[in-house]
Amino acid sequence: MKGDKLKEQDLCPPPPTQGLMKGDKREEQGLGPEPAVPPQPTEEEEALIEFHRSYRELFQFFCNNTTIHGAIRLVCSKHNRMKTAFWAVLWLCTFGMMYWQFALMFEEYFSYPVSLNINLNSDKLVFPAVTVCTLNPYRYNEIKSELEELDHITEQTLFDLYKYKFNTLLVSPRGRRDLGGSLPHPLQRLTVLPPPHKARRARSATSSMRDNNPQVDRKDWKIGFQLCNQNKSDCFYQTYSSGVDAVREWYRFHYINILSRLPATSPSLQEEALGNFIFTCRFNQASCNQANYSHFHHPMYGNCYTFNNKNNSNLWMSSMPGVNNGLSLTLRTEQKDFIPLLSTVTGARVMVHGQDEPAFMDDGGFNLRPGVETSISMRKARMLTALDRLGGNYGDCTKNGSDIPVKNLYPSKYTQQVCIHSCFQESMVKECGCAYIFYPRPKGVEYCDYRKHSAWGYCYYKLLGAFSTDSLGCFTKCRKPCSVTNYKLSAGYSRWPSVKSQDWIFQMLSLQNNYPVNNRRNGVAKLNIFFEELNYKTNSESPSVTMVTLLSNLGSQWSLWFGSSVLSVVEMAELIFDLLVITFLMLLRRFRSRYWSPGRGARGAREVASTPASSLPSRFCPHPTSPSLPQPGPTPPAALTAPPPAYATLGPCLPPLGSAGASSSACALGEP
Repeated sequence: MKGDKLKEQDLCPPPPTQGLMKGDKREEQGLGPEPAVPPQPTEEEEALIEFHRSYRELFQFFCNNTTIHGAIRLVCSKHNRMKTAFWAVLWLCTFGMMYWQFALMFEEYFSYPVSLNINLNSDKLVFPAVTVCTLNPYRYNEIKSELEELDHITEQTLFDLYKYKFNTLLVSPRGRRDLGGSLPHPLQRLTVLPPPHKARRARSATSSMRDNNPQVDRKDWKIGFQLCNQNKSDCFYQTYSSGVDAVREWYRFHYINILSRLPATSPSLQEEALGNFIFTCRFNQASCNQANYSHFHHPMYGNCYTFNNKNNSNLWMSSMPGVNNGLSLTLRTEQKDFIPLLSTVTGARVMVHGQDEPAFMDDGGFNLRPGVETSISMRKARMLTALDRLGGNYGDCTKNGSDIPVKNLYPSKYTQQVCIHSCFQESMVKECGCAYIFYPRPKGVEYCDYRKHSAWGYCYYKLLGAFSTDSLGCFTKCRKPCSVTNYKLSAGYSRWPSVKSQDWIFQMLSLQNNYPVNNRRNGVAKLNIFFEELNYKTNSESPSVTMVTLLSNLGSQWSLWFGSSVLSVVEMAELIFDLLVITFLMLLRRFRSRYWSPGRGARGAREVASTPASSLPSRFCPHPTSPSLPQPGPTPPAALTAPPPAYATLGPCLPPLGSAGASSSACALGEP
């Protein structure tokens, strides 16, 4: 019967193994019990790595087991489509809101915001460097021979333009006639074309409305000098509306050429005796000495002395505030040997700066007035501001200037002014072929002189216009340093010496310093520089959003919207990984079924025949004979050398008749 046939198929004995199953005993042939072996894994046991068979199964498993709130609602309410749709929309909206917040947080983080920290400190302070200049470029008597020709031409120009006779330069009319036109780039009067008729009428209508501002009859001409390039193909006039400015700039232009011809050992470049300029010097009630200052020469401000610079062995320290605990100087400011066409200001030039910074007297200095005591106080909190900027992505600053594409020509640390001046000097050398005398020159480069470089003036003024509009890129290249120290100064003035005390003070100065008594107050000035208080303010920048802050904010948002933790994020990553793996396996299965499916007929038989018997399922026979269990009786026939052509033709294994302990038998071929 059919049922009996199925029953007989289930009676296929298990294949003999090297050991007995659990609970069996070997008592035949006196072998005794055999030790049990570990059971072989079955198909129902879980493998080391398993993946879900479909997306639906994966999604159900995730919703039932995840720690993310609300996910299980997508499964438990599957019989209610309205609830499922509601929770699905709510879940997606929550995800969208959370990742929108994530995007805002990442945007804020990658904008690199900074916070400004302000600290107020009080401690002993290092006294800053103080530079004082004479405002007298060169003694007139020492270089009068070099400037004589320039002085004659200048006197003649002033007489021709303004009918002014310069009495201090004793030049005869004959000399004035003979020297005319001997210098290049003469100073000229240039006529200014009148404005068009409509513009002139509009200007008259506008002026008539101003009842309190009457018209001023101004000259319709300007003063200037012509500059041309090397081959005279391009020329322009450097003009000024003020005659005073035009004369001073023209004189200064020729004066620079004279300076470039002076040798470095010229007497005018030698250090002037400190006693001839500074009568008295005291710091913290102690007298100064030669070790407390250094000297350099400025082309326009003359001999300059820097007190308490970085070359000093012992820097001055201020442990107490007040005028008596600072620097006090008495200076000589007489004018008898000034260059009248170049030095139009009397007094002294002073600048306060850091020890390792050069003194840019044009940029940050101020003048002292003769006959006046000037007190410079560095006030608390605002007097010293140390700003530490963050570089890199947080700010456009440089730590030491090593990443700036401009070579530092000054023997000092990097500052923005140092970089800008060095950049302009590099452009001068590159474009004009010579160095500007106001800035340090590179090695092997000469200072500009129109006897050697006839077109340097044309090149300089063109370059100066490009520099002011940042066409040279100097302001773009030269970034601010990350650490800056500034000194905020406030000045007070008083008459010195007073009327009651001037007699004995001038008498003492004349006895000790050979000061002429007849000069009186126009020849002296006093300077006091001190800390008003020892409090100072330190400003520093710090990142507003660090990586720790970003992770904390992300975790807060994740907990707010889903009430989850970091492990929930790992679960989401696992879900995405499983989705990718399932997709890959499905694509691989489809690809293999399409291109690698085995053929039918003889080809399939050969493929099956070449398959090892060990790879066949265990329910198909023949089973290999176990070498460890010898069986008595006749030797069974040899096993088939090749399996049937297809797995479907294999029939179930029937137990052999009359041999209970046979080790192997052949399976009958036939219908299953």
